Order: sequence, then structure tokens, then C-alpha cells
Amino acid sequence: MSKNVAVILFNQGYPDSLEAVKPFLFNVFYDPAFLTVSNPMRWMMARSISKQCAPKARDIYRELADNSSIHGETEKQKVKLEAYLNKLSNDNFKCFAFMRYWTPLAKDILDDLKNYSPEEIIMLPLYPQYSITTTGSGLIEWNKKLAKTNFNIPFRVIKDYPESDFFIDTMADMINEKLKKIDQNKYRLLLCAQAIPKKTIEAGDPYQTQVKRTVSALLKKIENENLDAVICYQRRPGPLEQIGPTTEDQIEKAAADNKNIIIIPISYVSECSETLVELDIQYKEVAAKAGIKDYIRIKTVRDSEKFIAGMSNLVMENRV
Repeated sequence: MSKNVAVILFNQGYPDSLEAVKPFLFNVFYDPAFLTVSNPMRWMMARSISKQCAPKARDIYRELADNSSIHGETEKQKVKLEAYLNKLSNDNFKCFAFMRYWTPLAKDILDDLKNYSPEEIIMLPLYPQYSITTTGSGLIEWNKKLAKTNFNIPFRVIKDYPESDFFIDTMADMINEKLKKIDQNKYRLLLCAQAIPKKTIEAGDPYQTQVKRTVSALLKKIENENLDAVICYQRRPGPLEQIGPTTEDQIEKAAADNKNIIIIPISYVSECSETLVELDIQYKEVAAKAGIKDYIRIKTVRDSEKFIAGMSNLVMENRV
């Protein structure tokens, strides 16, 4: 007899309007996984930082023609993954998605989940590498909201997939396609990940190690083993020292070394403000000012067939 299986995708989310930017930022900075100080100090700091950062953040979101398209990418992934899963199994799969810092929040999907009455739940992060500031924070929030209900279905967690073939191969295919069209000796790969606080890494967070594992696996699949490549990190606003080197510094170093750039986002599986605005607009301007003649940006894996098929197999491997 078939049973209902729920797959819960989760990500950080993005504000869906300019008015939502400030409360979204407050939710980010109020997260104890990011600001590890006690209340009321954390509340006061989150309020102050979000107020300070909101004007610049609104400028970023103004650059996006349609903010809702970012959440739309998750919807495409969800629908496609659900279709794949239902082809692989006689059980009934339904995918749900929540965002950590903006709607739909964890609490927003619980009623729909209850109505579905799953007998099995699998948590699937849309973060390839694990960090307490991303996947960990999402799971903590999920557990908190779940504890306030009488919904007691046990769930399994897929923590990460930093070097899974389906993730690595999808990126490698896009990179290799670009490499066929250029003089590779004139380019440097900038393998770009989201920065997190340095103190988080020092406390034992595996994120930076997993980023390096992603890069190592990816470089093995690129059709030029001698290609110039470095890891760099996109800074996020806030008072804490973050891991590096920064993307800006590596762009300027590439310019000084007379190299063009192929920039590859390796910690995202969807297009978002960090890719569509920071990478496509802001860092491209930094590169142009530094004198870089050609700036190529590789897209994220999004809902590509290979990636979604691989995610569905990952789910099946992690069933009870």
C-alpha cells in the first residue's frame, strides 16, 4: 500500500517588496546563529544593523525587475522534484518549501503539511554546504515551530551535498561549455561562496571545509587541469569579521595579474540577489574599473535536469 511522503525544501528567502527589506534584514541579524549574543542585546543590535543596512539593501532589490521571480525559482525546483520523485516510487510524494527569514516561513506551511498527512518527511536544504548559519538555522527554526503543534511525524534530514556528482557535474557542464569558446590561459576562475562569520568557523562549523571540497571536486571535472582558479567569498553586511579572501580583492588581484574572470557561484543552487545583483552588476562594475576586459558569470544549477534528477535520487537514498 502506498504512503504519503513529504519533502521539505528550505532556503534563506528574500524580501518580496521594498517595504519588506528592513524586517527581512532584522530577521537575518536577529538569528542567534548569526549574532551569538543574548537578548536584549541581540534584539537591539539586529534592530540597529537592519536600520543601517536597509537603504543599501533596497538599492540592491531595486535592481531586480521582479523580486518574486527569486521565490519562483524555488517553486520550479519544487514542482520538478515532485514530478521526478513520483516517477521513481509507487508512494505519493509532495514537496513543500519554506524560507528562513521571509515568507513562506516554517509556520506558514505547517497547515498544508498537516492536511497532506504524510507518513514520512524528508528535510532537503537548498544549501549544498552545511553551516549552522544556513542549514542548521533552518532546522532549528523548523523544530521550534513544529514543537508548538501536535504534529509528531518523525523526519529525516539531508544535511549537505557539497561534492555530489549531480551538483558538481551540472556546474562543470556549464563551465566546460564556456571554456571551449575562450583562450583559457587568459582567464582565472573565481569560485565564489557566501561568507560567514570567522568566529563560526573557529567554533567548528564545517562550511569552509565543505566549500573547499566542492571546489576540489569541481576542478577535477573541468577540462583543463592547469586552469588558474581561486576561492573567494561574498561578504554579507554586519559587524562580525568574515572569512575570506573577499571577492572584491580577488577581482582586483586578477586585474593586476592581467587575467580575465570566470566567476562561479558555488554555494547557491538558485539565482538570487547575491548572483543577479552582486555578481552580475556590482562585481562586474568592480572588474571593469579594475581594467578587466572580459567578465563571465556562470549561472547557478537552478532546475536543470541533471541537478533535479540527482536531488530526487538523493531523497530516495535517504528514505526510512
